[in-house]
Amino acid sequence: MTDATPGTGGQVPVNRGLVLGLLSSVYVLNFLDRQLVSILAKPIQDALQITDGQLGRITGFYFALFYCFIAIPVGWLADRTNRVKVLSIACGLWSAATAACGMAGGYGQLVVARMAVGVGEAGGVPPSYAIISDYFPREKRASALAIFNLGPPLGSALGVAFGASLAAAFDWRLPFYVIGGIGVVTAVVVWFLAPEPRRGAHDASPTAPPAEVATERFFSVIARFFSNPLLLLAAIASGAANFITYGLSNFATLFLMREKGMALGEVAIWYALVVAIGMGGGIFVSGRLIDRFAARSKTAYAVLPAISLLLALPFFLGFVWAPRWELALVFLMAPMFLNSFFLTATVTFVQSEVRPDQRVISGALLLLVMNFIGLGLGPTFVGMVSDLFAANGGAHALQSAFYALSPMYLIAAVLFLGLARLIRRSTVSMGDPA
Repeated sequence: MTDATPGTGGQVPVNRGLVLGLLSSVYVLNFLDRQLVSILAKPIQDALQITDGQLGRITGFYFALFYCFIAIPVGWLADRTNRVKVLSIACGLWSAATAACGMAGGYGQLVVARMAVGVGEAGGVPPSYAIISDYFPREKRASALAIFNLGPPLGSALGVAFGASLAAAFDWRLPFYVIGGIGVVTAVVVWFLAPEPRRGAHDASPTAPPAEVATERFFSVIARFFSNPLLLLAAIASGAANFITYGLSNFATLFLMREKGMALGEVAIWYALVVAIGMGGGIFVSGRLIDRFAARSKTAYAVLPAISLLLALPFFLGFVWAPRWELALVFLMAPMFLNSFFLTATVTFVQSEVRPDQRVISGALLLLVMNFIGLGLGPTFVGMVSDLFAANGGAHALQSAFYALSPMYLIAAVLFLGLARLIRRSTVSMGDPA
């Protein structure tokens, strides 16, 4: 799969599959580094003496505070410079910070290292969304973005399998050093092997007029995004869905070990398989479904996520209730498959709704809302509720916290149905098929 991208010396043949593979590998590392603290929560808690609430803040609010907001100026910069180079530098930074997490001697040092990981990862996903959107035409974009979005399940699964195995055999600090080193090498590979594509190469209007691009101000671009009701509601609905995703994933390993009796070695095998097959399969299938149904009606970008969340809820409750880890993992397979349908749908929708020269910052603004609500508040909520139940003598505090998380499925589904209604109104008013 090749294409041609303008370069210094003219048209340069580019293997789109190779570039997509490189960007997907970076995303795998991005998510692997992000999830390591959650995956190794039990040995880290034992070593550093931190509570569920502190764990929720360090994997949620503290990380998201830097990750979400720094993504905006980084996205604005990437839209005006070389996006591949921005991505490469960001990958090197967060990988070095991941290695620093393994050196933490206390909670405060771990907080600082995690914030540095967040700073680096802020330059990871938004440039990749825009690069992929400029390599692939609209009719293939959702499938390409779905392949890219396999990063979270593959990163989580590899983190569980690799990180838990190393921690069980040696020490919880070693996975941070090894994975951080791999990330630095990957950053160098991306710098030299991934060409920067021409902006808007596969769009009807490839680029905005040069004068308009030059005069478009930073805050004007932000205001344009948040004044668009379609983009704003898509971001909020995705945030509600992400609240579930991160609230569950950031405490799943701890929950399975503490409440269901799993050992770290069992987590490394069986939970890793559930994440890889369930979440990975869901993201891949969602991309194919969205490419198929969105070609008929743009409302599919919102209807499919709503349906998937409603279907996932009873299985999530079964996972929380199950008395043993074997049955819990059987129930968990369905939410893992269905919870992430929203991700490919929303990313593809936003990337298709904005100008090519605004794709990075629009992706960053989407992630700002989506991850500040989901990543910032989801794990923080679960950890805080768990501490609250534990302080009142609850024998299964984390299980109760997961039950308290379940209403978010209904809230997120309602928000996506509201988005479907807005999309239908918008397309009808423009004379397009709804």
